[in-house]
Amino acid sequence: MTASYIDTSALAKWYLNEARSDDFEAFLRREQRATISRLTVLEFRCLLARRRRSRDIDGRMENRVFSAFENDVRAGFLSVHPLEDAHALAALEILTRLKSHPLRSLDALHLAIAHALGVAKIATADRVLAEAAAALGFEVERFD
Repeated sequence: MTASYIDTSALAKWYLNEARSDDFEAFLRREQRATISRLTVLEFRCLLARRRRSRDIDGRMENRVFSAFENDVRAGFLSVHPLEDAHALAALEILTRLKSHPLRSLDALHLAIAHALGVAKIATADRVLAEAAAALGFEVERFD
């Protein structure tokens, strides 16, 4: 079984109590391997800072959640893959190919990374990313 690629919008549900967190937890527990990229690490850190600035969480919670995330990475629960220049080139091709999808640049980059890793399934809570992933032939687990 190949790993599922987890985007930041879905991964946040593992660490923060959000709508569909229980569904994502059940999904993640069924998976043999969960794959993320260095982009996910960066986006997750940004997501936590944004939540702190909007006062959804405080600074202590932000640090506690990111520490738990880093522990999961160190323990191998989450497999982190590096960013490569080839991913940016592939993301550009995806944006060109899926002109009718309002993809953001970082979402196209997630799709390019998932494709390069050869995963069959993407988990996301982002409707636009989910629709684009399906158009590219990925199996999609949606948590939006």
